[in-house]
Amino acid sequence: MINTLALNLLADVMKWENEVATEEYAGLRLMSSMKYDGYSDFRAGARFLESLVSWLRHFAEADRAAAYQFVKTRLVYISTLEMQRVIETFIPETVTPYLRRSVGEELGIKPYEVWKTANAAAGFRKRLRRCLFVGLSDGSRIDVLRRANAGRLSQEQVVPMMNVDDDKWKSLAGDLKEELGKDARFEDVYLIDDFTASGTTFIRFPEGKPKGKLSKFEKIVQEAKGRLKNDFPLADNYTIHIHHYISTRQAHDALVERIAEANEKLENKSFGRSLITEGMLLPSDLKVATIDKATRVATPTYDTDGPIVDLCGRYYDHDLYVRLEKHCKEAGQTDMKYGYADCALPLILEHNTPNNAIPLLWAETQGKLGPQMHSLYFRRDRHG
Repeated sequence: MINTLALNLLADVMKWENEVATEEYAGLRLMSSMKYDGYSDFRAGARFLESLVSWLRHFAEADRAAAYQFVKTRLVYISTLEMQRVIETFIPETVTPYLRRSVGEELGIKPYEVWKTANAAAGFRKRLRRCLFVGLSDGSRIDVLRRANAGRLSQEQVVPMMNVDDDKWKSLAGDLKEELGKDARFEDVYLIDDFTASGTTFIRFPEGKPKGKLSKFEKIVQEAKGRLKNDFPLADNYTIHIHHYISTRQAHDALVERIAEANEKLENKSFGRSLITEGMLLPSDLKVATIDKATRVATPTYDTDGPIVDLCGRYYDHDLYVRLEKHCKEAGQTDMKYGYADCALPLILEHNTPNNAIPLLWAETQGKLGPQMHSLYFRRDRHG
């Protein structure tokens, strides 16, 4: 049941007349019940409406309408069910078409003919079994992936984290050889994560040294391969697939460039081809329009987003940047007004708010170097 007291408080904070309040209540009830109340870090007894009232109060009265309008018209919230659907479509819509093309090329047939004969269908099943799926974080939701593909994927081709020990590598190799023969190896490795907005954390080369998730995985693979020799399950020059359930266009383009750089700079890399895929590609115009720091040119939708960009500048505590300075400098930033890597996203994920979203939505500060910041959606921050 939607909290009537919270609605009344909201009307008071916004100075709404009765007619306006009645009209706004309908949309707020819908937003709260269908999505926003499901945010994992809302406290018991204090859901979206209570958080919205508290958030709006920290703005000057003249700025509250712009803040409310931003939430009403620009905020994008990825719910638990929406994330689950993206995970469930990963195998049929991303992996299956790739394998159909690969098997078709091997057999000299069209991809749509792969299931036409028993021989081709068996080739597809064997090729799928030679795929290894590796979760890069808790966000990879490997448990959901496994349940969605019960009977399709073996438990011995899915690992929840990339820190695989020698016993697990041997177990993966042993099961694969038992099913497909003594020479069987994994030919495709899918590195899976939930979300990327900038692409910078996956692979980068600060001071010429590799850093990021791909670098860590590559080191793990090289060291295990050296120790295990023939008991190591990955084929030489296996194809690596970098898959995010949700990605921005900015991150996709950055990953293309960074993986090309990694192909040149990673010494004796274990993989051959590298492919970048995503379950949901967020459009470029999702980003809140800002003024480019280098050219001082406004993006085309600046007139629409101008009010919230103005709030991002005026309700900003630079202590947020100081606290995350090391992390921010790697992305070439001098402030955090628009989130990490200046992504300026109006985006909330049901389990946490990405730091690429505008800090106006998630930052909590004491006001040491600017106005005290108060979150609408509290973020659990692993960087500081």
